[in-house]
Amino acid sequence: MAEKSFKKEVETLRKGAGEVFHGEGILAVTKALLECGVGYVGGYQGSPISHLMDVFADAEPLLEELGVYFENSASEAAAAAMLSASVYYPIRGAVTWKSTVGTNVASDALSNLASGGVTGGTLVIVGEDYGEGSSIMQERTHAFAMKSQIWLLDPRPNLESIVKSVELGFELSEASNSPVILQLRVRSCHLHGQFIARDNQPPKVKISDCLNDPKRDVSRIVLPPATFLHEKEKVEKRLPKAIQFIKDQQINEFLKGDREDIGIIVQGGLFNNLNRALVSLGLSDNLGNVKIPVYVMNVAYPVIPDEVVDFCRDKKSVLMIEEAQPNYIEQNIGYLLHKHHLTTKLYGKNVLPEVGDYTIGVVKEGLVKYFEDIGEELTTAQREVFTKKISEEDNKQLLEKVPVRPAGFCTGCPERPIFAALKIVQERIGQHHIAGDIGCHLFSILPPFNIGATTMGYGLGASSAAAFNLFNTPTQEGQKRPIAIMGDGGFWHNGLTSGIGNAVYNKFDGLIIIIDNYYAAATGGQDIPSSRAYNFLRTTNNPIEKAVKGVGVQYVKIIDRTYDVERMVKELTRALTTKEKGPKVIIAQSECSLNKERRKKRIFKKRVEEGKRVENEKFGVDAKVCTGDHACMRLSGCPSLTLKYTDNPLREDPVAHIEQSCVACGNCGEVAEAAALCPAFYSAKVIRNAGFMEKLIYKIQYGMISFLQKRRASKQIIT
Repeated sequence: MAEKSFKKEVETLRKGAGEVFHGEGILAVTKALLECGVGYVGGYQGSPISHLMDVFADAEPLLEELGVYFENSASEAAAAAMLSASVYYPIRGAVTWKSTVGTNVASDALSNLASGGVTGGTLVIVGEDYGEGSSIMQERTHAFAMKSQIWLLDPRPNLESIVKSVELGFELSEASNSPVILQLRVRSCHLHGQFIARDNQPPKVKISDCLNDPKRDVSRIVLPPATFLHEKEKVEKRLPKAIQFIKDQQINEFLKGDREDIGIIVQGGLFNNLNRALVSLGLSDNLGNVKIPVYVMNVAYPVIPDEVVDFCRDKKSVLMIEEAQPNYIEQNIGYLLHKHHLTTKLYGKNVLPEVGDYTIGVVKEGLVKYFEDIGEELTTAQREVFTKKISEEDNKQLLEKVPVRPAGFCTGCPERPIFAALKIVQERIGQHHIAGDIGCHLFSILPPFNIGATTMGYGLGASSAAAFNLFNTPTQEGQKRPIAIMGDGGFWHNGLTSGIGNAVYNKFDGLIIIIDNYYAAATGGQDIPSSRAYNFLRTTNNPIEKAVKGVGVQYVKIIDRTYDVERMVKELTRALTTKEKGPKVIIAQSECSLNKERRKKRIFKKRVEEGKRVENEKFGVDAKVCTGDHACMRLSGCPSLTLKYTDNPLREDPVAHIEQSCVACGNCGEVAEAAALCPAFYSAKVIRNAGFMEKLIYKIQYGMISFLQKRRASKQIIT
């Protein structure tokens, strides 16, 4: 079960030659893959390419008709290793993952693939999650492409260019016997547009054909002495073939302008931002008819020397717009200008920011600096930036007076009570070193929990605490144990071997908390091996505890309801204070609230429409009982739990209040009770399509309560 069903969108993938395809960028990539006769697809979900995985999962009937194999890979490394099918056989394969974090995981397989080379076209679709909205470290895929001699496509952000890049990517791969990376920024993945579709093509070579006619070539296996020949082959044969193909197919674009003395070189993925900035300067229109020559590098690597030299020749200066660091392309172009004795002055990071997202405003500001430096006359309106900058002093005051709004857990999230319990435990027995992991639970590092010191990679939570292992130290009074946290997605991705297996092997004497919310929740709610739901394409319902015990963990405790804060506190305390040696694993289980509510709402709506009785629970806070100490908030942080001022003139401070977004998980009340008994919380049931007796009892109760309230009000002294 994914975050969103694409059943409706999948039907558009059946459009044939001449039909207009409308849709999102990532859906267009899916259509392009089918049009190119892809034979197999794999990958690991993550922003901004999760939807590609979800679309393929929903398109299984269509894939079966075409003979395309699709796999939700266990990790990016598993996905990259799939591409070995194209080493000897002329079958096209594509895999996808999230940016540098995915490429890092897949690096072993990718490096070996690039070394031996491929016969069938292989395309690695990378969601380049760089910039202000990114959820990861700020690094570029470009470095890996250069290191391994994998060609890197960076198409203009429009559907026609993206679809064409998929087709040319496969052809480039086959022409040069090298894998190709298609880099798609967040905006490219989610923009909407249209293109003229072609017919879907079944793979020219099927997996069954390959199995029935196996091939083997020792010179392609990555093992010395072949590896030394691979290195020469990359540079002496494959690179020239790639450059020639790129030139012949005119993948990079030359946009002519009115000027001859200056020009702009830009990464394809940044062209839309550049064009909008030029429009604001009166140097282009919304259709991209630029007045200054622009060289659009839809291939970010390799740089094509002839094209760069031809573009820069006879120009006084050019501006290179290259996002992020290091400035690989700018350095390469600078070298080419020097090598060919061109006097063209190169601008780049000297007028544009060294780091950060190149938004339209940032690009315009860089253009203004460039034009001013070369002596161009600009009007006051042209010099104005899109957003007014504030001073450092104003910014300081803003941060002091306006609180930062950090990301947090969803309403009803079953992970929130785990960290509330952990906070209570630490208040009682002292602070502990806690290693975090990638996933929703990483929000625990922020208020109100402030839990966790590091995060080193998906499924590496337990390994992050490995250095704090004191298994051979006599247990001393007050000696603390390290705590590691990982989610179920991270557990199956890498945590079972790198975390749990490693902990057993090295006698790790710490606590590992595995949060089991039934899905890969952070990436959209995809199924994983331990998911409870039935999945006709995959094998689910594989308990985590069996895998943990299978690698040798003796101390395994299961908490099947994370909202039971008191039980969580007891189990955490016991695990941190027991004299038992070895890794201690607590598996905390409760279904992801988002997925649970989506499922419940569909059932609820259907039953109401059918006239059946349904009830919905809501929680509230009795303002007259609440003491206003706000302990429930300090240990909860739920978005639906907020403050409200009462009408009582004797109570100046606000009391706790629960908004309508409450999903009745009960966490706030249980947390308050675990910390200090709080009777202010209550629950109420909202019943739809109630029966005759329920309605009658309600009327009698309502009538009695109204009578008593009126009688009480009549006895009050009015001043």
